[in-house]
Amino acid sequence: MAEAARALVHGLEPEQLRMLGGRLDDPQWHEWTYLPGDRPGLPLADMSDDQRECALELLGSAHGPLGAQLATGVLQVERVRRELVTGAPVANDRYWFRVLGEPGGDAPWGWRVNGHHLGVHVVVAHGRMSVTPHFIGAEPAELPSGRRLLGPDEDIARDLLTGLDSGRRRVAVFSATPPDDILTRADPVADPRLLPEGLRYGDMTEPQQGVLRLLVRRYLDRAPAEYADQCWAETVEAGLDRIGFAWAGGAERGARHYYCVSAPNFLIEYDNTQDEGNHAHSVWRHLRDDFGADLLRLHYGTRHAAPPG
Repeated sequence: MAEAARALVHGLEPEQLRMLGGRLDDPQWHEWTYLPGDRPGLPLADMSDDQRECALELLGSAHGPLGAQLATGVLQVERVRRELVTGAPVANDRYWFRVLGEPGGDAPWGWRVNGHHLGVHVVVAHGRMSVTPHFIGAEPAELPSGRRLLGPDEDIARDLLTGLDSGRRRVAVFSATPPDDILTRADPVADPRLLPEGLRYGDMTEPQQGVLRLLVRRYLDRAPAEYADQCWAETVEAGLDRIGFAWAGGAERGARHYYCVSAPNFLIEYDNTQDEGNHAHSVWRHLRDDFGADLLRLHYGTRHAAPPG
């Protein structure tokens, strides 16, 4: 990852470097959105082919194979969306990169990419990393070609819901009407109290528990395997029985719906409610380590004084 970041930095012109660079204590580091619009940073649209290749290599370095497919898939879906709106092929990708700190240096450093329906936030310190908030969206959720970027993320949750008996389903379904969006939105700090408790893992049958584990790993496996396994190990240690699953809206494919998964160390949200159920959002938040908070506490609390500013 450090090599990919350095390759991007070293291939830029001075004005591009000014747009790309920053510090981890920049207040804008915690400001993000998944809505359309400009962002701070260096946009892919202003990069040369070689620079763009470096940027996409950096994006891939924060992901396992599944996550890389999803992250680059957002760019592809967005091109289709814009072509459907304008009637013309898209000539640029409106996604902004920032590199904060010195890649591979002794101090913590990080980077992010943000744009419509894509938010990846990475911090690296002492050989460890964090990758959340991690947001993937798709508009349309189903392309004219039939491709569904987040199809498995939706289908696994639906399989879990439809596999519940009536009593358990009454606990899991908190509303017949889904919210219009994810409940945590782009809040700098994700508040798990915003999410309904739903049906607990410990109150499910073994087959239902297996589907919930599959759903959780679908999100964690966006990250490289080492980080995903670390997050899963934390979840197991905290107690799988404390994981909750909740649903709102219709159960049939194409119906507007929402679901969430809450655990002591993370939360997951998914909605497909806008555009008559053809506009999907998904987010994975780490309740202690969003924006590398845990890594930075470890670094500054046990190794160094806090950074100036």
